[in-house]
Amino acid sequence: MEQKSNVIIIGTGIAGLTCALELLRKGQTVHMIDAQNESQVGGLARWAFGGMALVGTPEQKRNGITDTPSIALKDWYAFANFSDQDIFPKQWAEFYANRSYQDVYCYLKELGITFLPAVNWVERGLFSPGNSLPRYHVIWGTSLELVKVVLNALQPFKEQQKITFDFNCKVTELINQNGKIIGCKAQRPEQTPKEFYGSQVVIATGGFTGNLEKVKQHWPKDWSKAPETLLNGTHPSSDGAMHDEVNRHGGQLTHMDKMWNYAAGIPHPEPHFDGHGLSLIPCKSALWLDYQGKRIGPDPLVTGFDTNYLCQRMADQEKGYAWHVLNWKIASKEFAVSGAEHNVMIRDKKFLTFLKETVLGNHRFVKEMQDSSDHFIVADNLSELCNEMNKLAGTEDINPVVLQQTLNDYDEILARPDSQWNDDQIRHIEHARKWKADKLRTCKPHPIQDEKHGPLIAIKVALISRKSLGGIQTNLNSQVLDASQQPIAGLYAVGEAAGFGGGGASGARSLEGTFLSGCILTAQQAARAINEATQSNS
Repeated sequence: MEQKSNVIIIGTGIAGLTCALELLRKGQTVHMIDAQNESQVGGLARWAFGGMALVGTPEQKRNGITDTPSIALKDWYAFANFSDQDIFPKQWAEFYANRSYQDVYCYLKELGITFLPAVNWVERGLFSPGNSLPRYHVIWGTSLELVKVVLNALQPFKEQQKITFDFNCKVTELINQNGKIIGCKAQRPEQTPKEFYGSQVVIATGGFTGNLEKVKQHWPKDWSKAPETLLNGTHPSSDGAMHDEVNRHGGQLTHMDKMWNYAAGIPHPEPHFDGHGLSLIPCKSALWLDYQGKRIGPDPLVTGFDTNYLCQRMADQEKGYAWHVLNWKIASKEFAVSGAEHNVMIRDKKFLTFLKETVLGNHRFVKEMQDSSDHFIVADNLSELCNEMNKLAGTEDINPVVLQQTLNDYDEILARPDSQWNDDQIRHIEHARKWKADKLRTCKPHPIQDEKHGPLIAIKVALISRKSLGGIQTNLNSQVLDASQQPIAGLYAVGEAAGFGGGGASGARSLEGTFLSGCILTAQQAARAINEATQSNS
């Protein structure tokens, strides 16, 4: 059975949907295929938080931030560690820095997206510079709002049958005719395979980090061995199968060892699939402890500076996990989970409640985690905390004396006048609090065992998969490249499948917030190239 459209897009995540919208606006017909059901249209953007690294926006200017593409590109290069061979990733990095305002910010504003007024400062850099200034913008409504507005823009074309969909339909092969990709074969469970034909095929299937075996296969060689047990922060459908199929047709895969995993995951209390994890945004004021209750060092782990470094240190942990120890006051101010599901007030646009919980502390959410997650331990005293930690770990590794000494050593510093504080974690916290958006979400340093800020909390955390930074190599037109860096006729890749551009636009580390916006930029470029090619051939 055959079906024909101008363009076939494999994957209905935000990259695929954006590409479809821009093609339809220029008169193309589009057929979209996705392995999941229709309720999951939008892919991971349905669940993501919705932060974007944007340059030179009105929000930055209102917050007194002077940002330019040249500053952003300098920051990008400092974090990326590009090599001389990274021709296409460098091109995409420069394109992002130069075009994020026009092609992402302005584009989304025209679709009806708004951003929170505060601009957050993430990935500031630890041993090498990162974001030299704040540029992390949060979509009001999370990225689920982005999915909604794009679907709304697609609706007229759907009614005109200019765009059609096949859900629960997994692509198994690309169809190659004389060196040109002309379509694909796909199959629904227990049904006869179908063939789809089009002038162009766009791969928008996301990354491979939902396939934990593939994550381990491509684990960075200069890191400690991947832990045997990894949490899945993506989805099993992000399995990398289309990466392999593109490679079978000569498309190059690059930087597959570059991943944007997170250091602090816990099992999802209500998992949607096997191994499903929640990615925590670790509290800056929590102590990171090893399996014995000793502080991980010599450099303390503090979120917001270098996520890649946190992941490296977590990979070093002997038993594959660590502990966050903090108190209720810290948790109510700082604790968060990445994604739309657990940022309800932002997702549902309840501004007054969001503001109240930001200023007064999100006690509701801390209580929710206490009730729902066995990895979130709340105790009235250290002895009880220690017992519960050992019970959860199934060991007697935590010695109460050792844990007590760890906390005492830290708390004794904070009991002194602040002029005598001498600890790198405290210095990082103090630096973060100088930026007003971070000050709202970061506690003033105080002893963790201070009874008026209790009870005590321990969280057992492990590495969790998240995003692929590498992938299918593409040029600035989002065309898939072969071994000689020439485009494969008829084949494009966008979004995470393409490593957010060029098979690895971020390099070794991301400035964070470059993923959703990278999906939009790569999708737009693919659509422009296809539309221009169609116009020149007509």
